[in-house]
Amino acid sequence: MPRRRQPVTVGSPTAIRDHAPMLNRLWLGFFVVATLAALARWVGAGDAGVFAAMIAALFDMARLSVEVMILLFGTLTLWLGFLRIAERAGLVEWLARALGPLFARVMPEVPRDHPAIGLITLNFAANALGLDNAATPIGLRAMRELQTLNPSTDTASNAQILFLVLNASSLTLLPVSIFMYRVQQGAPDPALVFVPILLATSASTLAGFLAVALVQRIRLRDPLLLVALLAAATLLSAFITVLLRLPATSLASLSSLLGNLTLFGIILAFLAVGAWRKVPVYDSFVDGARQGFEVARDLLPYLVAMLCAIGVLRASGALEFALDGVRWLAQTLHLDTRFIDALPTALVKPFSGSAARAMLIDTMQAHGVDSFQALLAATIQGSTETTFYVVAVYFGAVGIRRVRHAVGCALFADLAGVLAAIAVCYWFFG
Repeated sequence: MPRRRQPVTVGSPTAIRDHAPMLNRLWLGFFVVATLAALARWVGAGDAGVFAAMIAALFDMARLSVEVMILLFGTLTLWLGFLRIAERAGLVEWLARALGPLFARVMPEVPRDHPAIGLITLNFAANALGLDNAATPIGLRAMRELQTLNPSTDTASNAQILFLVLNASSLTLLPVSIFMYRVQQGAPDPALVFVPILLATSASTLAGFLAVALVQRIRLRDPLLLVALLAAATLLSAFITVLLRLPATSLASLSSLLGNLTLFGIILAFLAVGAWRKVPVYDSFVDGARQGFEVARDLLPYLVAMLCAIGVLRASGALEFALDGVRWLAQTLHLDTRFIDALPTALVKPFSGSAARAMLIDTMQAHGVDSFQALLAATIQGSTETTFYVVAVYFGAVGIRRVRHAVGCALFADLAGVLAAIAVCYWFFG
């Protein structure tokens, strides 16, 4: 089948090879910034223990990388097994044919009937429903399918970049985990941040898409694309309207129930259609599970490299220096500084989901679960994604080292999500 490539110079193999290896500079930059921050703490504050903390962070993150890989072994093996049943039953091919005309507008180098389109659709649906344990394995499989069309095996293609940025922007319709954290901290209305999160994550996703569209010169005025965007906005508005009519307790329980039912329904649909089409479901599952094992194994070097660099950066105190700078600027401009107490969640979220979760819980405990600071931190937590982890996992799964404009566009989406969260929270709770 002939490859369809985007008719612009940015996507040509020659242009791709000429791009500087951004991940190399970024990874080295983490260590340089960490070193400067540590020296500032040692010389300026006499904190010689910062170097011990950085070394400890290196080993802690190396151990965490192995733990993450072990977790991925299970989830990837499980979901890629079920996904192989769906492929052999023709479900992925059906999705690809149905959505091919739309994807041809935004990913012109991907043939309309390519299996990557169906996998991308399933990944977006799982992300929207907050089904992370299903979204990641499906997304990794989609990235591997896109790699089969990539003219340069170690450099991200336009389609891979768009797919990664939309994943990193994390459009989530049902932020069940945020409701759970608020319940644990005693919130009387755990779903109070539902609409703010939905608005902020929508802004993040839209910003990420527009950033990639600008760089890749995607024709946004295409009639079909405009109709699809309008339909998505209409459905999102209707979804918000329906859920806002429910009591808070019903909303939280419905979110959990809908997510679990959807997850189990997908599995049953794969098995039912597979059995109907006489697919050997057990053999297909084992075949796909074997591939999941191989993908998880190959991820370890990329996880160790990225997570260790992030750990050193956090332990050095560089993020605290950044927070102090923002506080000084806000005070100089005579701005309301309440939002600054929620920024630790925003600063660490691109680097570590677990660290951002810890920051969120700390903010709830320090200021009160329904304080402005805690509500803003919860909104930020639900509207952005762990960008560098996503880059390491998704690109690491296919051996991509040259990411081109992927990180820049993903961080722009993160920034848009944080700014939108701040604006929405001042609107709702200010």
